[in-house]
Amino acid sequence: MPVFQWEGKDRRDNVQKGEMEAASEQAVRSMLARRQITPVKVKKKPKDLFENVGFLQPKIQHQDIIIFCRQFSTMIDAGLPIIQCLDILQAQQDNKTFKRMLVEIKTSVESGQTLAESLKKYPDQFDDLFVNMVAAGEAGGILDVILRRLSAYMEKAAKLKRQVKGAMTYPLVTIIIAILVVAVILVFVIPVFEEMFADFGHALPAPTQIVINMSEFVQSNILYIIIAIALFIFAARRLYKTEKGRAFVDDKLLKLPVMGILLRKVAVARFTRTMGTMLSSGVAILEAFDIVAKTSGNKTLENALYSVRNSIAEGETIADPLSRTGVFPPMVCQMIAVGESTGAVDAMMEKIADFYEEEVDQAVENLTAMIEPIMLVFLGVVIGGLVISMYLPVFQMAGAL
Repeated sequence: MPVFQWEGKDRRDNVQKGEMEAASEQAVRSMLARRQITPVKVKKKPKDLFENVGFLQPKIQHQDIIIFCRQFSTMIDAGLPIIQCLDILQAQQDNKTFKRMLVEIKTSVESGQTLAESLKKYPDQFDDLFVNMVAAGEAGGILDVILRRLSAYMEKAAKLKRQVKGAMTYPLVTIIIAILVVAVILVFVIPVFEEMFADFGHALPAPTQIVINMSEFVQSNILYIIIAIALFIFAARRLYKTEKGRAFVDDKLLKLPVMGILLRKVAVARFTRTMGTMLSSGVAILEAFDIVAKTSGNKTLENALYSVRNSIAEGETIADPLSRTGVFPPMVCQMIAVGESTGAVDAMMEKIADFYEEEVDQAVENLTAMIEPIMLVFLGVVIGGLVISMYLPVFQMAGAL
C-alpha cells in the first residue's frame, strides 16, 4: 500500500504531522477523523529511488532499539494506545529504515496481530528474548514495565560487549601494526642495507645475516605468504561455522590463561542478567533456558544450558545440574540454590549479574594494565632487534677504523 504524508490539527488546535500507510487519500482522512484530527494536508509520499537497494539504506543500530524501548515504555505508561505510540515513534524517527519498519509494525498491529507477533517478523532487530518478553508483557498487562526492563537490559548487554571488544582490540591492533611494520622493514629497508654491505669484505654478524636471509625469503615468497594467510583465515572461518569447529574453538577460548577468565565472567554475567530479566517478566523457565542458550554466544555454554534445561524438565532444581556442568563457578550455583529455596531466583540472578559485571570491569582494567607493558616490550624486542641487527656491521667497521 502507498504511504501518505499528512498534516492536521487536533482538538486543542495543535499541529500534528505524520505518515500513514493506506489504500487511498480518503482512507487516510477517515482514519485521522477517527483519531479526532482535522486533516489540513494529505499527499502521497514520493518514492525513494534507492528504497530497494539494501546497502544504500541506513542500518538500524542497537542504540536505536534502546531509545525506541524507552520512549515506547514512557508513552504506554502515560496511557497512550499502542497504535498511537507506534504512530508517534515512526513520525519522529530520522532513520528511514527504522521508520519504514515501524510503519509496517503499526499496520500489522492495526490488522489484528499482537505487538509480539508483529515484532517477530524482524528477527535481526528483535530477537527471541525481546519477542518473548513483549508477549509476556502483553499477556500480563505490564508492557511498559517490560519495555523499561528491556531497555535497561540492552544497555547493560551493550556495555559488556564494548568492554570485551575494548579488551581484545588493543592487543590485536598492536600485533597487526607490528606485523605490517616488520613486513615493510624486511621488504623495503633491509635490501638497502644489503646493498650497502655487499662490499663489506668480511663475514656479516650472525644476527645481520639471519635478518638478510629473512628479507630475501619474504621478498621471493611474498605472494605465497599473502595467499597462505588468506587461505588460513578463510579455513578458520569455515571451521568456526561448523558445529564441531565452533565447539572446539569456544571451549579453548574459555580455557585461555587470562582472556578465558574474562570470557567466563562475561558469560556468567550475561546468563544471569538475561535469566533474571526474563523470569521477573513472567517468561516460563524452560522457555527462558531455550532463549538464553541460543543467545549465549558460546557453544560450550549453550550445550551446558541445554543440559540444565533437560534436567529441569525432568524435575530437578536449577542449581544442581548447573553445578554439574563445570562451567559456572560454585558461588553462582550456591547463590541460585539460595534463591530457589527463598522463591526469589530472579532477584538472586540480578544480584549475581551486578556482581559479575563489576568483576568484568575490574578484569578489563587489570587486563589492559597487564597488556600495555607486554605489547611495548614485544614491539621493542622485535623492531629494535631488527634495527640493531642491521647496524652491527656498521659498529664493527667503526671499531676496525
